[in-house]
Amino acid sequence: MSYLKFDKNQLVNLEYSLQRELLRSNRAGSYTSTTISGCNTRKYHGLLVCPLEELDGEKHVLLSSFDETVVQHGSSFNLGIHKYEGDHYEPKGHKYIRDFDVEIIPRTTFRVGGVVLTKERILVEKEKQLLIKYTLEEAHSPTVLRFRPFLAFRNVHQLSKANMYANTRYTEIENGIKIQLYEGYPFLHMQFSKEMEFIAAPVWQNGIEYPKEQNRGYEFKEDLFVPGYFELPIEKGETIIFSASTIEITTGSLKQKYTRELKKRIPRVTLLGNLTNAAQQFFVKKNSHTEILAGFPWYGQISRQTFISAPGLTLDLNDRESCEKVLDTQLEYLKDGLFPKFPGKAGTFCDSIDAPLWFFWSVQQYYRSVKDPKKIWAKYGPAMKSILSAYKRGTDFNIRMLDNGMIYGKVENVALTWMDSYVDGKPVVQRGGMPVEVNALWYNAINLALELAEAEDDTEFINEWKDLPTLVAKSFIELFWSEKRQYLADCIDGDSVDWSIRPNMLIAATLEFSPLDREKQKAVLSAVKRELLTPRGLRTLSPRDPKYQGCYQGNIHERELTIHQGTVFPWFVSFFVETYLKIHKRGGVPFVKKIIEGFEEEMTEHCIGTISEIYNGNPPHKGKGAISQAWSVAALIRANKLLENCGE
Repeated sequence: MSYLKFDKNQLVNLEYSLQRELLRSNRAGSYTSTTISGCNTRKYHGLLVCPLEELDGEKHVLLSSFDETVVQHGSSFNLGIHKYEGDHYEPKGHKYIRDFDVEIIPRTTFRVGGVVLTKERILVEKEKQLLIKYTLEEAHSPTVLRFRPFLAFRNVHQLSKANMYANTRYTEIENGIKIQLYEGYPFLHMQFSKEMEFIAAPVWQNGIEYPKEQNRGYEFKEDLFVPGYFELPIEKGETIIFSASTIEITTGSLKQKYTRELKKRIPRVTLLGNLTNAAQQFFVKKNSHTEILAGFPWYGQISRQTFISAPGLTLDLNDRESCEKVLDTQLEYLKDGLFPKFPGKAGTFCDSIDAPLWFFWSVQQYYRSVKDPKKIWAKYGPAMKSILSAYKRGTDFNIRMLDNGMIYGKVENVALTWMDSYVDGKPVVQRGGMPVEVNALWYNAINLALELAEAEDDTEFINEWKDLPTLVAKSFIELFWSEKRQYLADCIDGDSVDWSIRPNMLIAATLEFSPLDREKQKAVLSAVKRELLTPRGLRTLSPRDPKYQGCYQGNIHERELTIHQGTVFPWFVSFFVETYLKIHKRGGVPFVKKIIEGFEEEMTEHCIGTISEIYNGNPPHKGKGAISQAWSVAALIRANKLLENCGE
């Protein structure tokens, strides 16, 4: 029986199937995504979505959808589905779905009378190419398949509209056609593994709607271009492969290529199998660079999230090489002790006060894995020294070390920490001054650098920095710890102290080099567990706080107001688990195991086989935001590894 189970009786129910999304990506940065019914509900959905460096470097939807029609005895049964105005769905292909399975790759089974047709999809690992395999399992009469491609040729953040400028001409190629709607785009090559007939019937399919965008307060209507349709006969037991690609291919090798790609896939028969599959989807390899995309479908690189997610996505899956390549790629962006928030994106600022300190944490995990201080200090020591010196003397965004050893950073209307939502150009939670996790990470970074320097007899560095940890630890306790409250302040700016109960204080208790003694770590853990823990991660604010918002919903303005005022983030799970096991040791295993296993039900919700970016603070903690987020997936992988190690 499949690990990922779906209610077969519910597959034809759009309330059920439209809420469950599919996503696959590849090393070329492309992805394919839709719902299990095949109906696109987001402008970000599409069967072939590719980054186009030759255009603007961003992702573009080339092939939006591909409608199949079964023709028998002159009758046509369209298996496609699109939403139009007034909750009108046409055609209603979902009513023919009889089974859906995604144990290895998405596999949909349709039944039309005596016809049983299966459809399986694979995104080629290192190319901008989608393969769809059709198999006629049952048929009692001659059968013809007809296919209509819906073309977008637009940026994922925009929508296509019918216009007179589109180049609707096509060119016949081997077993298919190629078409390029707009100058600057590559040709989309649509080809089959057997000879077919293409009938030109150009038309704009107007008014297709995306309800997810409507709910998010964005424009949600699109016009897609259909150049015509492909038609070919198929016999019982026969398999046909369709290819959509940015380059022309030799169709005679399509079946072999499909088989090779299928063998590379990891079966999703366990929670870890699903997470491992999901982890691989965030990596993009460009020449010598290895990048981690923060999430799908709309995120690119985010330096902070790269450093936090890298160990879980690599080291905890026994992949040291990828971890090193990710770190090396990020080092190329380091400037004046800071990393740009969005590496590689034009016009981005280095307004992440914590990203460089998370770099230390990421290197620390890599160091504990390779156990080679000579290599680590030689390779990353110069960057570490650069960052520490920049923070000590002061750098951009008023980030600097105070006389008491604490790190301070504040610029009006700029959010420097990970809580960086904005409304009307102003941060919702600015956290200017001395954020608790930043100073805990600062303490950890200095101690890690000193450990490496001592191992390699770097006396100059040791002499400069050896006395600072004592000062930092002393100041940290004096400023952040409340004996009465038994937890840490979230942020301090002069005489202003924010005692809001937020998850950031947990980082201070988790870090290997912590300024907190065991009793204070235990107290922080208790406060977090009592006020913030949910089955999907930690709330960003205690429900008892007057500012608490338990539901992430509404337009962009409303969502930004709530995202850091109670919304749940799964990325904290690994830090909670690590602290819990540190305090309770093996006695904490049953509780931690329950937390991890609780995510199994999420494997068939929101986006199949992965973890969402955020969840509502209020039960039932519905998945929200990006449908698959790197640091969310990394947190569960890391938590699972910590649990395994604790049981050894």
